[in-house]
Amino acid sequence: MSEGLVLVTGGTGFVGSHCIVRLLDAGYRVRTTLRSLARADDVRALVRAGGADPAGLEYAQADLLHDDGWREAAAGTTHVLHVASPFPVRQPKDANELITPARDGSLRVLRAARDARVRRVVLTSSFAAVGYSTRPDRPFTEDDWTDPDDVGLSPYVRSKAAAERAAWDFVDREGGDLELSVVNPVGIFGPALGADLSSSVALLLAMLTGRVPAVPHGQTSGVDVRDVADLHLRAMTHPDAAGERFLAVSGEPITYPDLARLLRDRLGDAARRVPRLVVPDWLVHLGARFNADLRTLVPELDRSRRASSEKAQRVLGWQPRPRDEAIIASAESLLRLGLV
Repeated sequence: MSEGLVLVTGGTGFVGSHCIVRLLDAGYRVRTTLRSLARADDVRALVRAGGADPAGLEYAQADLLHDDGWREAAAGTTHVLHVASPFPVRQPKDANELITPARDGSLRVLRAARDARVRRVVLTSSFAAVGYSTRPDRPFTEDDWTDPDDVGLSPYVRSKAAAERAAWDFVDREGGDLELSVVNPVGIFGPALGADLSSSVALLLAMLTGRVPAVPHGQTSGVDVRDVADLHLRAMTHPDAAGERFLAVSGEPITYPDLARLLRDRLGDAARRVPRLVVPDWLVHLGARFNADLRTLVPELDRSRRASSEKAQRVLGWQPRPRDEAIIASAESLLRLGLV
């Protein structure tokens, strides 16, 4: 049994639940935060679906929008994986509706971790905080930053950049001995343990059910959620991870027409509703005004930028699964859960 109690925020989420499974498998004790303790049974079901034993899992009630509960949640923990973050069903008109809770929620977690003398916090950020304000003639790396003040960007993208910037600033100015590492995933695929899906897996669901009538010419990058969870643990424990960001991406981007073909080739009749029609991106954006499933696709259109995970592989020894394996694992889990 590994020593130490690890706090994971957002245990009901797609990434959070996989992080809990990975920690339990590695022998850690885990406490997770929930906005309502009534969802403890949901977490236990997710953990069992991931193949781990939830018997020793602890729960704490805390909400990123409020101060209450965070001191108690962090008490006695050695590490924190701050995975929880607001993700909008639709983009608000006022960007601060997303930026403020994302930033303030991260600061609440960091203050509680500092006061509890936690060794290290691993923050789940996003490629959105890396690659939306510059277009270098090379793959994006951890040295690149999205400008959170760029009003031309979507509120979600700006919120991820603002929350990560605020986290680094806090640790530099007020963190004391607290260490921070950050994981920046691209589109997250991989097996769903329940109905709480990443936006990328939700897009696959919309394609498999025929709710998205066509795909755009664009492309998306991907990484498996199991590898994202593994990267969190490596960033939590590796001495050289303190003060560093790590992009999580597997291979090259895939075009949406190729993604649709992959689903049809690998799933056969189960993918019969996957769209064959390809339309310009602008038409998808226009249709998103009227179709909720197309709105799921719109944020994905911007994930066509190439990114490099060389740093995570070199520093932490991280080796992600092939991108296509992650996509098919997503689709197979949706079939297994009866969502298609």
